Amino acid sequence: MKYFKSLSVFCVAVLLALTAFAVSTVNAAEKTIILATTTSTQDSGLLDVLIPAFEKESGFMVKAISVGSGQAMKMGEKGEADVLLVHSPDAEKKFVAEGFGINRRLVMHNDFVIVGPSSDPAKIKADKSSKDALKKIAAAGALFLSRGDNSGTHALEKKLWKSAGIAAEGQKWYQQTGLGMGETLNVAAEKKGYTITDRGTYLSLKKRLGLVILVEGDASLLNIYHVIEVNPAKWPKVNVAGAKAFADFVVSKKAQGIIKTYGIEKFGSPLFFPDAGNKE
Repeated sequence: MKYFKSLSVFCVAVLLALTAFAVSTVNAAEKTIILATTTSTQDSGLLDVLIPAFEKESGFMVKAISVGSGQAMKMGEKGEADVLLVHSPDAEKKFVAEGFGINRRLVMHNDFVIVGPSSDPAKIKADKSSKDALKKIAAAGALFLSRGDNSGTHALEKKLWKSAGIAAEGQKWYQQTGLGMGETLNVAAEKKGYTITDRGTYLSLKKRLGLVILVEGDASLLNIYHVIEVNPAKWPKVNVAGAKAFADFVVSKKAQGIIKTYGIEKFGSPLFFPDAGNKE
C-alpha cells in the first residue's frame, strides 16, 4: 500500500513539474520576438545597443536574424518573423500592399557610398554622379563586387546599373558574393575591387579594410530604413504584442536618441540619422 501511495505522490509531482515546464515554455515563447533585419544593422553594431535597451525596458527577448532585406521580407511572407527592420523601400511598399505587413514606419537613414582601392583604377574619385562612376568602372573593366543577395543594397545597386544603361551581370569584371555587407566589403578589400555599401557598415569596418570612399553625396544613394510589423491577419501565430512593442520602441524618443549618437565616440561621426515622425 505504501508503494502505491509513494508512486501516486511521485506521479503527481512529475505531473506538476511537467505542467510548470509547459507553462514556462509558453510564457518564454510569448516573450520572444523574431526580428528579421538587414545585415547592415547587425554589421554596424547598432543592434548590439538597441536590442539590450529594448529588452530591459519591455521584458521581451529578441531573436535577431540578420539577412538581406529581400530575405527578411520573405520570412515575413511565410510568417517566420514577427517584425522587420529593413531598407528596401520599393519592396517594402509591395510587401505592405500585398497584405503581409502593417504599420510601416520611418526609423532612420544613412547613405550608400561607392568604395574601392585608393589606387582607383577606374578614376571615379570625387565623381558627383554614381551613374557616371559606374559607367567608368564598366568601361575600365575594373573589378566590382556585388552582394547578389536580393538585399536592399543589391536592389539599389541593380537600379543604379539600370539607370547607367549597363548590363553588368555576366561580365567578367562583375562578381557576386552572395554574402552580407560586411563580408562583401572584406572580399572587395582582399581583391582590391569596388563595391557599394551603406556608410554605417563601412565606417564600422574601415580600419581593417584598406578601402576608401570614392563617390558619395548623390541623392540616389540615400539609404532609408523602416520598421514593419508582420500582419497577424495573415499569420495568427505572430507575436503581435511583441512586434508592436519593438516597433514602438525603435521610433521612440529613447531609441531615436541612441540612433542619433551611435558611432560618434568610436568612429567620429554617427552611423545613422534618426527620422521617426518625419515625412520621407
